[in-house]
Amino acid sequence: MPAPVNDGGVAALVESLAARLLARAWRVATAESCTGGMLAAACTDLAGSSRWFERGWVTYSNEAKHADLGVPEATLARHGAVSEPVVRAMADGARARSGAALAVSISGIAGPDGGTPGKPVGLVWFAVACEGRPTASFHRQLPGDRAAVRVASVRAALEALLAALPGGLPGEPGAAASAAP
Repeated sequence: MPAPVNDGGVAALVESLAARLLARAWRVATAESCTGGMLAAACTDLAGSSRWFERGWVTYSNEAKHADLGVPEATLARHGAVSEPVVRAMADGARARSGAALAVSISGIAGPDGGTPGKPVGLVWFAVACEGRPTASFHRQLPGDRAAVRVASVRAALEALLAALPGGLPGEPGAAASAAP
């Protein structure tokens, strides 16, 4: 059975994100692939999340990434779903379509199958689109089985959201992430 998503400090990260978003009167949107909605579930586990959580997309297929978030088909064909250009387009699409001030995207290979030498199991790409800032992206090579990779992805996405907020957290994932288009 998979580990509960709110193990390992995830609930505390959600509470911190909620407080910081509420202080700014901002909302967040999520665009998930390999996590299958776990990030949105972790956020909405917190009572009162309707005040700061706008919406989430689970775009597992390339068709969903294109249709729901506007990821160009050519980008998907050229780079594959687990890539920097795709997660950047996912985050930008989620922010644009939701009107939220902040959006995060996740796409990776949770395993146990699907890895290649260039994209091994455990590779996860993230992007954060924040109002007034360039979209930032980063990747992690996460250890463990499918459940561990997915939970660690949720945690990394929450840390990146916190780091992306104005006055972000130095040293947190996303604080020094690529902001190049």
